[in-house]
Amino acid sequence: MILSILGCLRFVGVGLAFFFGYKVGFAEGFNPQAQLHLMIPIVIVSIAGLSGIEGLFFGRQAAEAKGFESGSNYQRQSAIALLSYAVVSLVVYICSWGTVAELTIFFAFMFFFFFSAINHAVDAVVRKNYQWSNINRPFLTLLLIAGMLYPVIEALKRL
Repeated sequence: MILSILGCLRFVGVGLAFFFGYKVGFAEGFNPQAQLHLMIPIVIVSIAGLSGIEGLFFGRQAAEAKGFESGSNYQRQSAIALLSYAVVSLVVYICSWGTVAELTIFFAFMFFFFFSAINHAVDAVVRKNYQWSNINRPFLTLLLIAGMLYPVIEALKRL
């Protein structure tokens, strides 16, 4: 039950980030910095923060849902790493360190998330682990990249 709630909160958080981010980004012309300033912390906290909490406090249930082993140090380390992305994204946002810092934590998060998606895809193919929460990661990652690509490219052009 709690895993379903956390999963829903991740989708709602990312959905709100996209809705309000694109609304702010296109409010007066196009301002990719304003768009990313809003979107990046919400996306990272929604995905990494909630996944980190899930991994630390509900690790056994989360591992079972994905068809993975549970209780390892690596599982705990992964949850802590995810939480660190969320905390750093909030620090960058609160301290207003700017677009470069926001993109830096976003790229670090996306590096982890992209290779995590590959790991899930390989697990699905090699171990035939077709758990929904395992096979959806590559597709959701590609959707996230597609939705963030334009504002990221435009923000980088304006640095």
